[in-house]
Amino acid sequence: MPEKIKKDSGPIKLLLVDDEKGFANVVAKRMSKRNIDVTKAYSGTEALQTLRKADFDVAVLDLKMEDMDGIEVLKIFKKMDPDLSVIMLTGHGSEEAAKEGIKFGAVDYLTKPCDFEELVEKIKKAHKGWR
Repeated sequence: MPEKIKKDSGPIKLLLVDDEKGFANVVAKRMSKRNIDVTKAYSGTEALQTLRKADFDVAVLDLKMEDMDGIEVLKIFKKMDPDLSVIMLTGHGSEEAAKEGIKFGAVDYLTKPCDFEELVEKIKKAHKGWR
């Protein structure tokens, strides 16, 4: 498999995985104004199918979803694309689960509701660390 090369000029390619469609749609719309090209997935299963079809620089992954646990999705993501930078999103006061995500390869985490500017900064930081 050829090695991925990061392009500095183009938009950051972001995979946003969250089963709260309203949240995902608002975040995606706001991100598009920041030179971030967002692809949305509303379930773990949809996220895995999406990652099979395209390459992404960064993924923002919700921990609590209806169909699959975010940690399980993270583990599969890291097998499919070990270089993918993943930021975990967690609500429900489950910072322990987010820390578990770091153990399995996530680069960072945020608790929901999160500050939009902080999320953008974490995405940019994750993208710069991408190789």
